[in-house]
Amino acid sequence: MKNILFAASIALALTACHSKSDYDKIFKDPILYSNTVHQLNTVVMGNNFGPIVASRNYMYAAVAGYEVIAGGYPDQYRSLAGQLHGLTAVPAPPPGQSISFELASLLAYCKLGEAVTFPEGSMKEYVDSLKNMATDHGMSSATLSNTIAYADTVASVIMKWSKGDNYARTRGASEYSVKDSPGRWVPTPPAYAPAMEPHWREIRTLVIDSPRQFLPPPPYPFNMTDKNSPYYQQVKLSENVDDSLSPEQAQIADFWDDNPFKLNVSGHLMFGTKKFSPGGHWMSIVGIAAQKSGADFPKTVYAYAKTAIALFDSFIQCWNIKYTYNTLRPETAINKYLDPNWRPHLQTPPFPEYTCGHCTISASSAEALTSVFGDHFAYTDTTELEFGIPSRSFSSFRDAAAETEKSRFYGGIHFQYCCERSHVMGTQVGAFVVDHLKMKKKDD
Repeated sequence: MKNILFAASIALALTACHSKSDYDKIFKDPILYSNTVHQLNTVVMGNNFGPIVASRNYMYAAVAGYEVIAGGYPDQYRSLAGQLHGLTAVPAPPPGQSISFELASLLAYCKLGEAVTFPEGSMKEYVDSLKNMATDHGMSSATLSNTIAYADTVASVIMKWSKGDNYARTRGASEYSVKDSPGRWVPTPPAYAPAMEPHWREIRTLVIDSPRQFLPPPPYPFNMTDKNSPYYQQVKLSENVDDSLSPEQAQIADFWDDNPFKLNVSGHLMFGTKKFSPGGHWMSIVGIAAQKSGADFPKTVYAYAKTAIALFDSFIQCWNIKYTYNTLRPETAINKYLDPNWRPHLQTPPFPEYTCGHCTISASSAEALTSVFGDHFAYTDTTELEFGIPSRSFSSFRDAAAETEKSRFYGGIHFQYCCERSHVMGTQVGAFVVDHLKMKKKDD
């Protein structure tokens, strides 16, 4: 019901502001694209998908939406065919046909956003509202038919391409083997959930050559007997910092928590609370930046696609490191060797500690956004308001990524050195994506 009301509110708002014959103006409003991304974000959250799988939804949807714009604005934007691994060709629009490329971009985005993971129809009411909006504001039946046909053509190509990324094969891959040996990851309270996506490093990358391309140094050797060892010092640092968090540090941790499903336990009562995932948070930041900068519809679509691609590759890179070393979380080390009653400020997610996913994808996303909107782009991040968390302001995207790096340490779910190294790795992935993608014609 919440999703339907959200879609209806968009339609009503736009209808109230426009006449019955100005569909072109309506669909060229970039806020509509950002609202559509938010709609997918809400569907992802509602279906309890983890942050890694969610990044796949955002990426394929964003690429589909972008390819429509590249076809409609060939003098400004270049197709990603030949630039992303495995994507060989995307049909150009049929010559001489009247097509609303903005509406086609929205429809292709929705079709891929739901189809790569969800059962068909997850966004049907929203898509229907877009089509009804077109009719209500004067789009001819021929133009609407041509627009839907082109959206479907591009969507089918991107869908076929998505089938080759190994996602389906990894669904049936062997489960993670939990071994209670010193230093090795084991499930953490309160859910003691199994390891999330241990085979994600087998997913096809987009721009980076392989998930072994940007390798951080190995994690510190596990050592809880020598109090002078780097590992022991990191454990004590996590224990001490989380026991004495300042209000500002706690706020930073909470703001970047982005736990898509937190299990709350009170006696025998258990219930979940949901928020956008780390990737979903950065998709929201794209919309905030696009609106503040006054970006037009094509540039907004371009910004989402570039960021989603960097985010997707950085998740694969990070997950390769996680399941190469399989290191235990601070909570496990502290509970077993120092204090059995200690709990981190944030709830520990169900996968190995080294490296940090949020730190990696935030740094990568920041590089992508900086390449689109420039450095020193100050903005206020209002993403968390709908979850009751106050907004925070940043002097740049890189400033935000640097705060994310601190947040996971403050939250008690990552060691400090892990956050620092993950930030570096994410920056490297993002810079590589930015350097190798040629999406805007004037970039050449």
